[in-house]
Amino acid sequence: MITYNPKDWFTFIFKIHKAETMKRLWPLLLGVGFYSAGWAYIETVLFKDYKSVAMASNIGIIYSILGFTLSLFLVFRTNTAYDRWWDGRKLWGELTNAIRNLCIHLNATLPVDDTARRQYYQTLLGMFPVALRFHLQDRKIPAHFFTEIPGSHPAAPDLKEIKSARHQPQAIAKLFMAALKTDIKHGLLTDLEMEHFKAEINKLMDVCGGCERIKNTPIPFTYSIFIKKFIFLYVMIFPIVYSTQLYFLIAPVTMFVLYVLASIELIAEEIENPFNGDDSDLPTEAMAKNINISTEELLLNR
Repeated sequence: MITYNPKDWFTFIFKIHKAETMKRLWPLLLGVGFYSAGWAYIETVLFKDYKSVAMASNIGIIYSILGFTLSLFLVFRTNTAYDRWWDGRKLWGELTNAIRNLCIHLNATLPVDDTARRQYYQTLLGMFPVALRFHLQDRKIPAHFFTEIPGSHPAAPDLKEIKSARHQPQAIAKLFMAALKTDIKHGLLTDLEMEHFKAEINKLMDVCGGCERIKNTPIPFTYSIFIKKFIFLYVMIFPIVYSTQLYFLIAPVTMFVLYVLASIELIAEEIENPFNGDDSDLPTEAMAKNINISTEELLLNR
């Protein structure tokens, strides 16, 4: 995600970054520009009689209704996409709170001098958001995350299971729960304390499931195709209706109309899955780092 100052208008207007929709739309914009110029030549040069002008005016009445309908579709499209983006942000906020609560409870429960258990729990909790981040991108935790942990570390024996797991966040939660069960057997935790931990672990998996729901449930295919066809049809009719009024200026105007409408659709496509690591997606990498810092402060820096 790009970090920016929302009050800096001058920079926004003149900045073109790699996610700018203009770069993706240039070929289509040029094609529409030539099409509009050709239609302007036909209407204003080859057939510049009164009847063609009157017919274009009549089409304009229907065209205004189509424009209103298209605006409703685009509003619904962008609102739906943003709701998915915001839903993802709320889920990662819940993840942050759940892990911090687990660390606070563990810090109050584990003996102060039990460094090994504290390091073990801190490693698992700090690795969970990293695993979730890569899992949502259909990737696994990179190998260097595991090689940075020395062989003498209390969590080292379990790293192989996490590394080979198909669903790494699930594997981490499973190991965490097993470790809590072991601590109960050794008298480090009570059954009542275990119930509190179970509730927080359930929240971790609820967040994971909620993020998977957003990732694996795209907007219905038929709806997406219909919007694209509607935008294309609307832009193709635009020079037919207004070329008799704008003449050859219809070419840049039509290109601008296409740029605005298509950009709204492209922006919605980009933000409807906020976990891909694109410029407009959630800063999951930064959030995972902040969660890891919190786990270290709460469990190790005492």
